[in-house]
Amino acid sequence: MESTPLKLIVVFLIHQQLLYSSASALPKEAHPTKSGYLPVNTTTGSAIFYAFYEAQQHPTNNTSLSQTPIVIWLQGGPGCSSMTGNFYELGPWRVAPSLNQTLELRPNPGSWNRIFGLLFLDNPIGTGFSIASTPEEIPTDQEGVARHLFVAITKFIGLDPLFKSRPIYITGESYAGKYVPSIGYYILKRNPLLPVSKRVNLHGLAISNGLTDPETQVGTHALQSYYLGLINEKQKTQMEKLQLEAIRLTKAGNWSDATDARDNVFSFLENVTGLATSLDFRRYRAYDTYWVEDFLKDPEVKRALGVNESMVFEKCSKVVGAALHSDVMKSVRYKMEYLVKNTKVLLYQGQCDLRDGVFSAESWMKKMKWEGIKKFLDAERYVWYVNGVLAGYVRKSDNLSHVVVLAAGHLVATDQAVNSQAMIEDWILDRGLFFNKRIQNQFTDV
Repeated sequence: MESTPLKLIVVFLIHQQLLYSSASALPKEAHPTKSGYLPVNTTTGSAIFYAFYEAQQHPTNNTSLSQTPIVIWLQGGPGCSSMTGNFYELGPWRVAPSLNQTLELRPNPGSWNRIFGLLFLDNPIGTGFSIASTPEEIPTDQEGVARHLFVAITKFIGLDPLFKSRPIYITGESYAGKYVPSIGYYILKRNPLLPVSKRVNLHGLAISNGLTDPETQVGTHALQSYYLGLINEKQKTQMEKLQLEAIRLTKAGNWSDATDARDNVFSFLENVTGLATSLDFRRYRAYDTYWVEDFLKDPEVKRALGVNESMVFEKCSKVVGAALHSDVMKSVRYKMEYLVKNTKVLLYQGQCDLRDGVFSAESWMKKMKWEGIKKFLDAERYVWYVNGVLAGYVRKSDNLSHVVVLAAGHLVATDQAVNSQAMIEDWILDRGLFFNKRIQNQFTDV
């Protein structure tokens, strides 16, 4: 593990006492309620790893556990582990370094399992602690991803009779801007063909800084960077040429080359700006997600999670990334167009994300072939407060909600833990600005 700047450590210590060291493994109170493997192919042994944390309390005094929502989280990549979401973003415990350089856990004040069950899935197989019997079995497209996810989700629901009646919300980040619509689409198409007892009780979908319609989104980066003052007009022209090449290759169906061309856009941006990461233009160093990788190398931690000690954890799998390389530039906008007609959808972005941020999302949203899109685009955008402090902006019409989270980058829940918690709770429970859009400057107390 590379050394951590003293200033960063001091900030950690000032804000909150660090509680547990990885040397003592996962303390009992930090253990998932359930964790282990959900087989997606019983013949080969391929399986998706999961970690489930039950709600710390019910949403209301009148809500029984059988009606408490379950939120599923899918990480992006492709091939990045949802244990990053668990231990660095929105899970009940976060990994952080102590003064003596050991990794420790501390409670997350913005955990998404405060009033909901929270399920993390390492998806696709081969990602994180998930098992792919052979590289050839790793999905190479969104249909394959969705098939595996459907099997895993239905097997998880079968673990407890109370799970069957609980509302399911599927959420995710970045490349999950393709996973989430794909599994949502798969569920809604499959459910009518199944007996009621076998259906997934899907109630909504939420995407954070998602890559959903790459051909549209890749064309936004130069203009966004220019108006932020990160590049000059000459560099903007150079970057636009790179973007047009990615779009040309996408239109031609040269999928692998189109993916490489998109990578060139971000390489150019980071080279000419000197930015540490395009995931957040404010950062002088990248997100410290390697803390999670180091933490999960501990054999005792692996045992506590139900993982074989010999398993090597990578926060992002190169093998899975290679399997889905030709999938990157393929759009799933048509799935979103179907989904928004049939279930509620939340799209949210961190204000400071240069990859899949606000301009990127709004550019593809307005292209949706959906009868409600004009009404949505004409809807008021309301100022959103959490505990009396400006948190961002909310726009809602019919099934579609859009949120801009201020002072957040690509990892919204890392940067704005409590605000992201308030957002997901209000959206799921249809309250605050998600209930009555005519009330401006709605205050949310958490």
